[in-house]
Amino acid sequence: MDNPKLKLEQVNLFAKLKTLKSNQQGYPILQDISFEVTKGEFIAIIGLTGAGKTSLLRLINRLDEPSSGKIYLENQEYRQIPIRELRANVTLVAQEAKLLGMTVTQALAYPLVLRGLDKQTIGERVSYWIEQLHIPNDWLGRTEVQLSAGQRQLIALARALIIQPKILLLDEPTSTLDIGTAEHLMQVLKLTQNHQTTILMVNHQLELAQMSCTRLLHLHQGRLLANQKAVSVDWVNLRQNLTQAQTQVDEEWG
Repeated sequence: MDNPKLKLEQVNLFAKLKTLKSNQQGYPILQDISFEVTKGEFIAIIGLTGAGKTSLLRLINRLDEPSSGKIYLENQEYRQIPIRELRANVTLVAQEAKLLGMTVTQALAYPLVLRGLDKQTIGERVSYWIEQLHIPNDWLGRTEVQLSAGQRQLIALARALIIQPKILLLDEPTSTLDIGTAEHLMQVLKLTQNHQTTILMVNHQLELAQMSCTRLLHLHQGRLLANQKAVSVDWVNLRQNLTQAQTQVDEEWG
């Protein structure tokens, strides 16, 4: 790939707390991860619980630092980019959404206020994403405690889309949404991907990944097991294998 937007080279992450079973660096979370992402791709990251999916997103957003290896953003080593600038361009939406005591309207506008945008631009952009994501008007004056987990998750996604980042990192964005809302969200995300927003999404719901992603990264025990174009994936076989493997893990853990 020419001029990859995001590139990871032999990235490793080890847990800080050492155990008797770990090596001198600590317990391995991610091992020898290498891949490239170009502008406008929609990548689904899948794997069993504990495979390292969320840890990978946290590394790309610099919430964690790699133990070794390098990460590049637009051909610049990402630790050379000021962290506020990095996160303005690489935005992570975590599973647990927080509105920091604000109303929905305030929470949606807040990141744009921080960027110094004028009121008209803020209002237009907020209104656009409220409409795109079908956010009801009666949510707008509510605070975090007056929203369900699914409602908070949708607002957090809207807040991230309003920022218009170059790369959007999504950690289980549909985990608390009903199927209709989740499918609509995937359609909206595909639209942003068509507008050259790059998306990396962790998702256990393979049917949603299948309908939206252009490429699949399969993590297993901290290693990159597969890196495939979505059109070449045997989704039925993949779903069966993951279900069987997860069942076996659950039984082993009792």
